[in-house]
Amino acid sequence: MDNVATDSSVTEEDECSDSEVLCLMRVGRNSDWLRLFENTEITIGRGADVIYQLLSPTCPLMISRLHCTFKQREDGQWTVTDKKSLNGVRVNGNRIPAEQAHQLRLGDSIQLGVPVIGTKVEFDYILVQRPLKDIKLCLAKAHREGAKAAHISKKSKRKLSVEEVEPSTSKPKLYRCSSADKSFARPCPLSQVRCQQRLSHTQPEETGPSRQVQELDQPSDGSSNPCDVDNLQMYSQNILLLREQVDDTQRQVASLEGQPRQADPLREEQVRELQGQLETLRAKMHRMETLEKSFSETKRQLEAEKTQQQEELLKKQLEEALQEQKKVIGELALSRQGFEEILLAKNKELEVTKEEKEKARAQKEEVVTQVTEVLENELQCIICSELFIEAVILNCAHSFCCHCINQWRKKKNECPICRQAIQSQTRCLALDNCIDRMVENLSLDMKTRRQTLITERKGERQTSL
Repeated sequence: MDNVATDSSVTEEDECSDSEVLCLMRVGRNSDWLRLFENTEITIGRGADVIYQLLSPTCPLMISRLHCTFKQREDGQWTVTDKKSLNGVRVNGNRIPAEQAHQLRLGDSIQLGVPVIGTKVEFDYILVQRPLKDIKLCLAKAHREGAKAAHISKKSKRKLSVEEVEPSTSKPKLYRCSSADKSFARPCPLSQVRCQQRLSHTQPEETGPSRQVQELDQPSDGSSNPCDVDNLQMYSQNILLLREQVDDTQRQVASLEGQPRQADPLREEQVRELQGQLETLRAKMHRMETLEKSFSETKRQLEAEKTQQQEELLKKQLEEALQEQKKVIGELALSRQGFEEILLAKNKELEVTKEEKEKARAQKEEVVTQVTEVLENELQCIICSELFIEAVILNCAHSFCCHCINQWRKKKNECPICRQAIQSQTRCLALDNCIDRMVENLSLDMKTRRQTLITERKGERQTSL
């Protein structure tokens, strides 16, 4: 009854194609979108009793039997719950805790599983809300048979086998003879079609090695798929599985051949069937070994190409570093040239300044020389041949030191220069001040000599008094 109600509600929603619905948009594809039906718990996994069955072609065990569930709460918000899956559920890049409902919002990224090859997750979805008429062709069909199987009455005695529910890698089951000794038990003989189905479940994409074996028969253009090289380890495991199956089949053939004819009337038919299976497995194993060798060679070639690419990259980086170094050296050379030009300009300025200082010094020396000549010629007493000390002017306008002219007048009362009678003598302060100012610019010896002379004359004057 629950299934009937669910199907009817889904049909009513499909009829109203103008309404907007919530769905999980698969990243990178325009199909396999998962619609979230209202008032329905959406179960996702690889088992048969889920609404959406996800089977990974590259890694069959990536999705758990019951991986996660999506459910709408009473307030209309959708939640996702991780049902203790092996590889987990990630919302916006963060793995959510198991058995805890995580609230979703429009635009959230939901990733089921982990990346196997590269950095992309195979089952990557985004929660969006779109008009039903626009996305109707993109929606994935619900696994209704599996969903109905979950509601089968418990009175039904039939149970789904492991092969019917999910891809399996288990060994064949054993059937036993009437003997109580279980050591005589041997694997059940499988038909060729059943064996190929088991191999297809244990190998990816038709899966995996069988398709790759078919590709070996086709002409190759020398190109290789990096994904196949990365799955080399998985193919090696498949080869080991094939070898185990060949050994089991050989043991079955030997066991059947060793039994009496009356023990099993169908023995010859079983032997022929097992021999056919054995030949098929051997041929497939041979092709798988050839494929493994081809993949190994391709892997070595890719590693050599990768090493060569790394060397070329290092050479390119070295050339770029050398060019950068040359560029820096050129900039340093330009800077050095600029500094040299600045130094030359500064040196020229210093030379000009030095020349100006030398000229100024020469001019000063010339002025001092001229002043000295003036002092010697015009401001020197003819009696003592020294610069005037307390200069006096006679009535004839000639100048002498006060001390010198007084000493001269004791002998003669006439001018030593013009021989006129001395009638008066007068102090000339202007000459004294002028001589004192000029003496300040003279050498230290002349200053010391003049000061000594002044002191001596003052002492003589005091003695005479």
